[in-house]
Amino acid sequence: MNEDGVEIPGTVVFDGRQARSGLPLNNLAMALNKAAEREQFVADPEAFMARFRLSEEQKEAVRQRDFLRMIELGGNIYFIYKIGMVDGLKVPDIVARMAGQTTEEFVEMMRNGGRSPHG
Repeated sequence: MNEDGVEIPGTVVFDGRQARSGLPLNNLAMALNKAAEREQFVADPEAFMARFRLSEEQKEAVRQRDFLRMIELGGNIYFIYKIGMVDGLKVPDIVARMAGQTTEEFVEMMRNGGRSPHG
């Protein structure tokens, strides 16, 4: 829903409520800026997630690398991207997953002008 209370189909608006609910997830992602934190995350992701007090839903989204679900659970795309980077993913890889496509399909779609407004 946008600031005027209008629903935007297929869109999660990152507002104050989303920011509050996603704080643990976003704090975890921001910690991954440091190499030592990335090493800890890779070595024991469950302990790392517990340290940041992620909800069970957030933990499952991180386990599955379900970036769209992370956003629905309050993740900020600029922060949760860092989780994908730990796996060597790049922006097109993450966005393709969110769109339900392979990276190759997503890149080809974008080369052809992106999605049409009707589909």
